[in-house]
Amino acid sequence: MRLVSVLSAAVFGSVLFAGVACAQEVQERTIRWGHLNNTDHPVSFGVQKFAEILLAKSGGKMKVREFAASQLGNELQQQSALRGGTQEMLSASTTSLATVVPEFGLLDFPFIAATTGQADALVQGAFGKAMIDALPQRGLIGLGYWGLGFRNVTNSKRPVARLEDFAGLKLRVIPNPVYLESFSAFKANPIPMAFGELYSALETGTVDGEENPYTVILSNKFFEVQKYVSATNHTFTQNIILVSKIFWDKLSPAEQRMMQEAYNESRDYQKEQTRLQTEKALAELQAKGMQYNPVAPEELERMRTAVQPVVDKISASLKPETVKLFNDELARIRKDVK
Repeated sequence: MRLVSVLSAAVFGSVLFAGVACAQEVQERTIRWGHLNNTDHPVSFGVQKFAEILLAKSGGKMKVREFAASQLGNELQQQSALRGGTQEMLSASTTSLATVVPEFGLLDFPFIAATTGQADALVQGAFGKAMIDALPQRGLIGLGYWGLGFRNVTNSKRPVARLEDFAGLKLRVIPNPVYLESFSAFKANPIPMAFGELYSALETGTVDGEENPYTVILSNKFFEVQKYVSATNHTFTQNIILVSKIFWDKLSPAEQRMMQEAYNESRDYQKEQTRLQTEKALAELQAKGMQYNPVAPEELERMRTAVQPVVDKISASLKPETVKLFNDELARIRKDVK
């Protein structure tokens, strides 16, 4: 009996010590998380779910403060703030990372994925991991990816149902070589522009149209200044969840683990929100007066053919081993994933 009591005391003491040690490893922290989207967007829903999970895991100590709708600047400005240690987190399109890791631009190639499942498999596999592994030496930590959905073209002039319908349209595009050269190949007039300037440019006619996922089109009320929405589904936009390496290195192993687990546990929720909100957004855009048109498979194939020289040119300027990994993964995914 005495031995049992001694053992029980020892076990209780070790558990108590572990609890105290764990508590000491988690400090009171406020994490500033910025992004471009409004609070009615699936990205914001994902941030809120991550914050809820992290708060619970840390016993209420690690709090996320969300800065939506470009409050902290555009993606490049926020990325710079992370690298400088003046902002803790950012969810940004992978496109913006092509300035620091050019191979991220491979994800912007048009028509690489035919389904959400294929797009998801590409970033969750070996290629997506290789991209995340390249970030720490650039002052960034990647926790993983969220999906924003396929991008589709809107404009105020005409439906885009054929390759020829792009001709002469002034389309705002992400300031990125892949987008600029791809839409030039379609014979459109691509105009690089920060997202925060877009609504005004559409309203004044500085540009005729733009391209974004349905959720972004709805959330930013582009239906007020755009008439046509066309299901080009040309690119699947990936968001990447970034942490400042300067901040990350200050965290204890327990805090780092909690951050990674919060991403892991919020990912499926955010993915489902994107799916649900995408379906809802398209219906709402039509209800608000936008004219929707599908694009026939043979026309999508014509667009893919038109842009292939751009794909070949940009691929040749990137690291051959990364391009090979990308193409190998893509071939496997197209075969195995619906």
